[in-house]
Amino acid sequence: MGGINQSRRGEQGFTLLELMIVMVVIGLLAAIAIPSYTNNIRNAKEAVLKEDLHTMRTAIDSYTVDKQKGPDSLDDLVQSGYLKTMPVDPFTRRNDTWMPSQGESMSTIDQTQSGIDDVHSGSQLTGSDGTAYSTW
Repeated sequence: MGGINQSRRGEQGFTLLELMIVMVVIGLLAAIAIPSYTNNIRNAKEAVLKEDLHTMRTAIDSYTVDKQKGPDSLDDLVQSGYLKTMPVDPFTRRNDTWMPSQGESMSTIDQTQSGIDDVHSGSQLTGSDGTAYSTW
């Protein structure tokens, strides 16, 4: 048993300076990686938002052409089969925050084009291009 104690005496742990250097290196790596990670997440969410808006706008256009009027609500797109489900807004994380709108070009003479003709995100956040997501 004396041999075991003698071999342990030769082992030494890390010094405080070595541990501090390792911690500083880890901190620097984290400081570089975290902003890049958050930017990539934001870019991915923006790409999903653009694709969802494009899909819903296409569905609104198809509905309008087929029925000769715009949908009264976004739920009409799901009920009529133009969308399988209402997509989840990647920034609000809900599917009921989409903001439908009626076009400014609707005249009072031509009442055949009624209903929703556009949709926007319900998020109050600002995109990477400086514009609000609710204007996309």
